[in-house]
Amino acid sequence: MNPLCSRCDRVVYPTEKVNCLDKYWHKGCFSCEVCKMTLNMKNYKGFEKRPYCNAHYPKTSFTSVADTPENLRLKQQSKMQSQVLYKEEFEKNKGKGFSVVADTPELQRIKKNQDQISNIKYHEEFEKTRMGGEGPPHHPHSPQQNTTPAYQPPAASQNYHYEPEPVPVRQAAAAAPPPSSGKRYRAVYDYTAADEDEVSFLDGDMILDVQQIDEGWMYGRVERTGQQGMLPANYVEAM
Repeated sequence: MNPLCSRCDRVVYPTEKVNCLDKYWHKGCFSCEVCKMTLNMKNYKGFEKRPYCNAHYPKTSFTSVADTPENLRLKQQSKMQSQVLYKEEFEKNKGKGFSVVADTPELQRIKKNQDQISNIKYHEEFEKTRMGGEGPPHHPHSPQQNTTPAYQPPAASQNYHYEPEPVPVRQAAAAAPPPSSGKRYRAVYDYTAADEDEVSFLDGDMILDVQQIDEGWMYGRVERTGQQGMLPANYVEAM
């Protein structure tokens, strides 16, 4: 069944059919909606599935957006978060008593700084009071002042006890096991460990305490470095 023309509602035959804008037209019916100028596929412009010429094509224009309540609220919120307005309001309300102020990030930062300053001043006043109260009474008791530094060297000596205990010392202790009776091998190639459980060695290194794991791998200790781990069997030879 042949389709109908979108303009005249008559049957459109294939010889005169124009398929455009999701509709079928006669070649003579495919014209501008305003001036009725006959159009073709090269010079038409579609708007809401209707053909127009270039001169009468509907032009969309931008319109200004009114200040809606939502836009006014966002604008007011941006102003309230401004640091300049916050300082102005702070100066105006200074000395007028307490006022309900939102916990803004700037207010929280200032509050934290004030707490730190108050804490520092409190410790300073406490130290001054303590030093001022202890000075005159304890001035004749000079031996007690000499006893206070006497307790400090033990604290320092305790620190010295903690410093000689780094990990290398433990590794050194672990790296010097008693002589073993295991098999001895000599490396014939350089090898770099490819995994955490493997061990690296150089050509000519002595491999001690060797244990055969399978046909391709062994487990042993490098005499030069003291490290233990797996090593490839074809990189060493028996002594």
